[in-house]
Amino acid sequence: MKVHVDEVELTLHATDAQGASVNDLRLEELKIFDNNRLPGRIVAFKAMRDLPIRAGILIDTSSSMESSREAIQSIAIAYAQQILKQKTDQAFVASFGKRLQAPQFWSNDPTVLTTAISRVGNNPSATAIYDAVYAICRYQFGKFPNDSSGNFIMLFSDGEDDASYLSLQAAVDMCQQTNTAIYAFRPQSASVGLSNLSQLASLTGGQVFRDGASSAELHEDLRIIEANLRNQYRIIYNPGELKHDGLFHRIVILPPDRVANISVRSGYYAPSR
Repeated sequence: MKVHVDEVELTLHATDAQGASVNDLRLEELKIFDNNRLPGRIVAFKAMRDLPIRAGILIDTSSSMESSREAIQSIAIAYAQQILKQKTDQAFVASFGKRLQAPQFWSNDPTVLTTAISRVGNNPSATAIYDAVYAICRYQFGKFPNDSSGNFIMLFSDGEDDASYLSLQAAVDMCQQTNTAIYAFRPQSASVGLSNLSQLASLTGGQVFRDGASSAELHEDLRIIEANLRNQYRIIYNPGELKHDGLFHRIVILPPDRVANISVRSGYYAPSR
């Protein structure tokens, strides 16, 4: 599925009132609004089941995250050991302060990933979240066809960015181009950067969780991530009106009554001239 400049690609996940995936949606059951306008034309609609998952485990090593190190490692290791399927899935581990570092490139081995996660330490430097997210999406997820897997970044950060050359918008644009959702785990004390994390997640179709959650809550968080990524619908459409002005377009999807929740990115930035 190739997307042209004036086409918008959406990936969404649907659940019922009990939180179970709804896997038999039809296009005619959905109402899509782009800046309150119906699409000009639906180019493609595709249901995808039991997708392989590609995960980027991205850890903020700045001093403000030091108290969360144990919780971060516990969550990341739980993903590698409990969720990752060795036959189909892949993940890599990277860390960042002012610069991005990758202690472990793509692997399907939980032991290898666990070792890399355990080796990530603290680095009392400035923090460049947007630069790190942009680079991960462009140079890692950008290597693969974006309709062949469920892609996501498991971002561990308090959301405070004081060193990026790139903007939040640039990071989001690259996530959207590579069909990569951000699921962020924040420290319970995080407040200043919470808005940044919320925007990164909502604009890419992800979610924000607390890294200090109980083991039961953590299991549920990881289950939500897996369900969202393995069972998806992909829609490509031409907007009813699209100007190359770089402005934000809000997306709203109204599902049928049998669907309780739709997980989808909240919008996109139009191309600039």
